[in-house]
Amino acid sequence: MKYLRLNDRIVAKTLRLIGPEGEQLGIFTRDLAIKKAREYELDLVEVAPDAQPPVCRVMDFAKYLYDMKKKDREAKKHQKQTQLKEVRLTPRIDDHDFETKLKHVKEFLNKKHKVRIRVVFRGRELAHKEFADRLLAKILQETANIGKIDRDAHMLGKSLLLILCPK
Repeated sequence: MKYLRLNDRIVAKTLRLIGPEGEQLGIFTRDLAIKKAREYELDLVEVAPDAQPPVCRVMDFAKYLYDMKKKDREAKKHQKQTQLKEVRLTPRIDDHDFETKLKHVKEFLNKKHKVRIRVVFRGRELAHKEFADRLLAKILQETANIGKIDRDAHMLGKSLLLILCPK
């Protein structure tokens, strides 16, 4: 939330004043505008400092802050946070285990999360990367209708990584 000047912190000599109901009151000097705001028992808030002359509004500043924070909380509630989920496989995975991992990948993609698929090599398995390539090709084929490649397969240490994102 941006910083707003109010009452005595306003530095401009003349101001365009807006009343508490949103009506234009005219152009006043700063001191007269502050006096007018005190008549209403409200605050004078500078809402457009870059305008010529700056625009100030007579309002209850505490209520305004409360409403802005409430609006921010409401907006945050409706935001969808995407997470990066990870599924780990080995090149010699069994068919049933592969189906289970594939089910998890589909579930994550349906929930609009990104999925990192990590194929971990142990020992001499590193010499046979074609097994991992076949696994990743099978996953891509099965998830073609709900996901797409976000980052191509690449080696990182003893792991082959592929990142999928929802369509």
